[in-house]
Amino acid sequence: MPAKLPSVSQMVALLAAGAAYAGLAYATPRADFGQLVGLFAVALLAYAWLLRSRLPWRWGLAAALLFRLLWLPATPALSDDVHRFRWDGLLVAHGVNPFQFRPDEIIADGARAAVRDEAQRNRVLPQLQALYRSLNSPHYYSVYPPVCQYIFGAAARAFPTSETGFVLSLRVVILAAEAGTAWLLLALLPALGAPPERALRYLLHPLVVVELVGNLHVEALVVFFILLALWLLSRGRWAVSGLALGLGVATKLLPLLALPLLWRRLGGHRFVAYAAVSLGTAALLLGPFASFELFANTSRSLSLYFRSFEFNASVYYLLRDVGYRLTTYNEIAIIGPALAGASGLIGLGIAWRERRPTLALLPHSLLLMLTAYYLLATTVHPWYLTLLVGLGALTRFRYPLVWGGAAILSYAAYRTTTYTENLWLVALEYLAVFATLATEIYRGAESKK
Repeated sequence: MPAKLPSVSQMVALLAAGAAYAGLAYATPRADFGQLVGLFAVALLAYAWLLRSRLPWRWGLAAALLFRLLWLPATPALSDDVHRFRWDGLLVAHGVNPFQFRPDEIIADGARAAVRDEAQRNRVLPQLQALYRSLNSPHYYSVYPPVCQYIFGAAARAFPTSETGFVLSLRVVILAAEAGTAWLLLALLPALGAPPERALRYLLHPLVVVELVGNLHVEALVVFFILLALWLLSRGRWAVSGLALGLGVATKLLPLLALPLLWRRLGGHRFVAYAAVSLGTAALLLGPFASFELFANTSRSLSLYFRSFEFNASVYYLLRDVGYRLTTYNEIAIIGPALAGASGLIGLGIAWRERRPTLALLPHSLLLMLTAYYLLATTVHPWYLTLLVGLGALTRFRYPLVWGGAAILSYAAYRTTTYTENLWLVALEYLAVFATLATEIYRGAESKK
């Protein structure tokens, strides 16, 4: 039987989304918030209609691929993180540990401490000096774990003097991860009794297309590794699943939160072995970068993250306001770590209180755990939420889709060089999120009566 063709309205929506992505990729500076949010809204409305009208999933897969390929030659215009990716990559390519030196330290001494060979230093220093002017965090140590560093280093070796080549290399890696994610979603959904069309919730979501493929954020790899770990667990291959989760941890530390959920699912002895494989994999990949400076600087960076950084938060901003009223100071140094501890306790509580700790319900529990983490976080960049969108595709919840769409409002902060947030827009974002979440929880409770 031939595949069902899209309707006229679906074709119009696909074309509108494609035009919006082209505008975002090639004609929208980050500071132009009106144009950015307008084009994103077009893509988001098209996405909502395509899901509501049940676009045939094979056509959805083709559209997801084409939307991503639209960005292939584009230089990220909505994020400047790529400059730090290239900075770290150039250091790795020249044998320098990116966790050992801050960019300002390297520039201040002409890279003499970092690159001992004079000929090598003379080659790389002009590129570092040019990049330095574009870095958004020159006074902080690198926060990108080893898998990221290996990828950055490989791209910098392949294209040592070409930013375009470096960007293209990263985008190919991201596209490969996204292709793997598409395959895994289509493999996992039937096992969960869900239709394949549910994969389009992730694959066509504008936040995923813009932030992962467009802005080259490594969350694409994290989503892939977590889904790979889930799929391998569903097939009884727990040891290889531990390896996949370890790769996720070595890409971004957040997948560590999944471990408590596996204790009752795997049993004591198997869980210990699983955790050893995961943590051992991450430690092995970290080995080439290991040094006293690594642990000291990483600890310093994590402390800064919880005690100093704030962006697009929800619960934290409410508590910050209370702190101002009580002490007249920003109490982030107290509130940030306290909220991080609270999210950890909530995660352990979710793991402990699960009524049916089955593998089928693992995506559901992990989604709730990560939701609690981000609701209590002091910093929630939009691309962080792509992991929730990916896990949400494996559950009945739709609030990650709403959150991912509303998070674009946080780009209002980039209208000026001072990066001042519009707290009314932040409030609007989280009002939509909490309203959707509350509605879904209420309907779920009603359906169980």
